[in-house]
Amino acid sequence: MIFDTIRKLLKTELTEVEYDNYLLGLIFDEEASKSDLVILKATNPFVAKWVESKYGPKIAHLFEMQTGIKPEVRVSVGQAKKSKKESAKFDNTVSISQKSKSTILNPSWIFDSFVVGSSNKFAHTAAISVAEKPGKLYNPLFIYGGVGLGKTHLLHAIGNKLTFDGKNVIYATIEQFMNDFTSHLRNQTMDRFREKYRNCDALLIDDVQFLSNKEGTQEEFFHTFNELQSNGKQIVMTSDKHPKQIGGLEARLKSRFESGLIADIAPPELETKIAIVNKKCELNGIHLNSEVVGYIAATLGESIREIEGVIIKLNAFAKMMGQEITLEFAKNVLKDQLRETRENITIDHIVEIVSKEINIKPSEIRSKSRSSAIVNARRIVIYLARNLTPNSMPIIATYFGMKDHTAVSHSIKKINETIKNDRDFEIKLEELKNKIKIKNEV
Repeated sequence: MIFDTIRKLLKTELTEVEYDNYLLGLIFDEEASKSDLVILKATNPFVAKWVESKYGPKIAHLFEMQTGIKPEVRVSVGQAKKSKKESAKFDNTVSISQKSKSTILNPSWIFDSFVVGSSNKFAHTAAISVAEKPGKLYNPLFIYGGVGLGKTHLLHAIGNKLTFDGKNVIYATIEQFMNDFTSHLRNQTMDRFREKYRNCDALLIDDVQFLSNKEGTQEEFFHTFNELQSNGKQIVMTSDKHPKQIGGLEARLKSRFESGLIADIAPPELETKIAIVNKKCELNGIHLNSEVVGYIAATLGESIREIEGVIIKLNAFAKMMGQEITLEFAKNVLKDQLRETRENITIDHIVEIVSKEINIKPSEIRSKSRSSAIVNARRIVIYLARNLTPNSMPIIATYFGMKDHTAVSHSIKKINETIKNDRDFEIKLEELKNKIKIKNEV
């Protein structure tokens, strides 16, 4: 069959992760297809949309190479009537998806596409353990951390693994849970609501911090939680805060949230950010040289969503302008985005963060002290102020009561020398930059 040939060609051009997750389970609808129209069937709407937009042109090109006619490629959800020549392996893929039941999950958020570093290794390991032995090891699993660090990715990865294993998975944001609850309560159909959320193998809830001060929803969630846990069903939740820090949450719910395993995800260190940039480039089929990758990792904040958005933006601009993505090109495209970030950061803000990290009082950093520890802290603040704020060297000199900008220039020179000779210091400096940007975003 022609699509078997096309599939083999695709396999040689794509990574193993891409092929296994998006193309292995596709079914060619031979009866509905025509010479100028190719109909493919996927297991869920996310896969269908992703395949059509990302791989559709490539599939059309390969068909043209085989038949001489370039067809339109459409991908929808469902099962096609297959000829006897269809591989039993593909039949097995479909049967797995049919016997499982879940709400919509993003097929690209799997464990293989999650970049692991020291900042998220514990949460990643816990998530894999839960996906492999649901309801047995850590129940509930509570993952918390800042915006864009990968909490939702891990939640979907758990869901995708459990769904593949034939489990009934319910994924919802807490807002969706609340809206469902309100709607069913209004329509007096709470039995249907409870059937949906309590008759599953795993309940995955995103952003539980928004339960704060929602008394009615908290009551219902409490009973849903108890019902699932008592029946050995897995519960996984994410939040931007530790349960103890969620205000307006009933004590009995906090107690339930803390009864299992709590795993935090911290902002990624520089090496992990570089790995994230490279992984996002690989998944999006975008090539960036090491200089540009390093620039993106060092300049942007910790948000993985922002990093991916920037990569896609650079690629789009490069295609429109017919240019290669060089370091200079990247700096030019991103200058407005970075300028906006710089304008919102103050020197006071930098002093506050650095003083906490180095354990030196803000007043000491701004003082005239010549203690080596304080001088070093002051140089770090000056360096960061020059890199992260729009302030000129004379303005920074005035802030520290220096005679002129030459003292500022000297401090920056000293820091640059240390960066060249001390890799650990460079990494620490990048972590400070990230914390300053994160604090500013909050």
